[in-house]
Amino acid sequence: MNRTMRLAAIAELLGCKLEGNPDAEISRVDRIETAGPDALTFLANRKYLSKLKTTAAGAIITDFSIDCNGKNVLRHTNPYLIYARALELFYEPYRPTAGISTQAAVSSSAQTGKDVYIGPLVFIDDDVVIGNQCIVFPNSTIYRGARLGNNCVVHSNVSIRENVEIGNNVIIKNGAVIGSEGFGFAKDEDGTHYKIIQTGSIVIEDFVEIGANTTIDRPAIGETRIRKGTKIDNLVQIGHSSDVGENTILCAQVGLAGSTIIGKNVILSGQVGVAGHLEIGDNVIATAQTGIPNSVKENSFISGYPAIDNRVWLKASALFNRLPEFFREFQALKAELEELKKKDPGKE
Repeated sequence: MNRTMRLAAIAELLGCKLEGNPDAEISRVDRIETAGPDALTFLANRKYLSKLKTTAAGAIITDFSIDCNGKNVLRHTNPYLIYARALELFYEPYRPTAGISTQAAVSSSAQTGKDVYIGPLVFIDDDVVIGNQCIVFPNSTIYRGARLGNNCVVHSNVSIRENVEIGNNVIIKNGAVIGSEGFGFAKDEDGTHYKIIQTGSIVIEDFVEIGANTTIDRPAIGETRIRKGTKIDNLVQIGHSSDVGENTILCAQVGLAGSTIIGKNVILSGQVGVAGHLEIGDNVIATAQTGIPNSVKENSFISGYPAIDNRVWLKASALFNRLPEFFREFQALKAELEELKKKDPGKE
């Protein structure tokens, strides 16, 4: 979408305080390092303050505390959010024209709402329900009895298994598998593993986003539920019978073992691993590669393996590189003590 706007109009649309030239013309959003006079950029992280001296950006989105040296500025208390909204002024995501491809296989018992797009080589099984304004991109498969709410986007090569329930405004990215069988086996007396049929359900609530190649497993009984507003990154594994709370963030390569209960507003950073049958309270933050073997109380900030308080972990990790030095000092003190004992055996 090619569009040029006056800075004053942008400020009004975004609810920002404008400082500088209201007639400056902006046609795009760019990084602070590469933005030109026609570009809007943003500064939300103070470690990039030095970039203000060299940026050629036409205007900068930032908060009320930063001196921008006379440059055009749009000020707001939440500059990162304003940056996200600014992108929408100059970029329109691709949306195919509504219609069902003649190369799609859609069951006669499936129901599709108004203004739906179903691309080539999509397979939609019996008794599937697809709501209004949904998009199903090519090569995706939706199994028997699955239900999608309104305004959902299913990208290519997604598999939505039988009887999965998906709410409104859900985005599922390429290659995700929703409702695959959970990993469940009972050991037989002869040592073989007897497969446990996974009969439970999957519920994805409204405004959830599911990243590429993420998997969400079906339980043997009960349900796996992803609650409203949760955002899941690429390559995340959610085990059977898990319950992920509202507005939680699961970053890349997070793994939840079965029957994990995650509270509201939790952030699990990249490669966090969570053991099964435990509970993580509301507002917990776990830094990258944290291993969580036990339940975590609400409002905790944790790191390391096994997970401990982040402040304690930072202190411990700072000492880690000095362990060889400490060990040498210990060995020297031990040797000195042994020499003292030899000189005076009766002295402790």
